[in-house]
Amino acid sequence: SKATVSVLNCPSATHRSVRTMVATGMTREKLEKMAQVARVGGVRRRHKAVRKSHSEVDTKLQQNLKKLGVSPIADIEEVNFVMENETVMQFRNPKVQASIQSNTYVVCGNSESKTLQDLVPSVMNQMAEAQ
Repeated sequence: SKATVSVLNCPSATHRSVRTMVATGMTREKLEKMAQVARVGGVRRRHKAVRKSHSEVDTKLQQNLKKLGVSPIADIEEVNFVMENETVMQFRNPKVQASIQSNTYVVCGNSESKTLQDLVPSVMNQMAEAQ
């Protein structure tokens, strides 16, 4: 069914005719606004950005590491990276992969930033246990 409110179609009329298209909710005013903005070929639509998931990035990283020939190293409890500013990135129970031929080491896991003074007692304990 069409919903129609009709008024005379003369320019001096104070009321404009409003016609609603069947089941779309589109009015003549909306169509006119779209026609003013429209270009050749229709209304320009925004491009929807495609979001990459983290799993895609992880699989690509794993494929590239496989090309380098890295292999997992088991039973590593802790990895410490000492920076020049005397801070330490400490990884507990990391996943470590290495390729000796290409001099490549991969450490994956959660890290904590600590100062070198915080780690000295634990390093001394580890050295004492090793002897």
